[in-house]
Amino acid sequence: MTREEVYERLNGVFREILDDDSIELHDETVADDVDGWDSFEHINLIVGVEEEFGFKIPMGKVVTMKNVGEMVDIILEMGK
Repeated sequence: MTREEVYERLNGVFREILDDDSIELHDETVADDVDGWDSFEHINLIVGVEEEFGFKIPMGKVVTMKNVGEMVDIILEMGK
């Protein structure tokens, strides 16, 4: 899976969960950049990402992610 493919799928997850078709994620995107991405929705987003990609992201990695780029790195690493 390429980085672009991950972003395509991630954009779909974020758009569905946050009910916003205008979301365009980038490596530097953080919660403050996306309307509606609060601590409650963060949990829903992680669950949605896990369901989309078919694996659980370890809690240690979830709490240390600083931006969407790090999330993509984790997905690419775990999807090998």
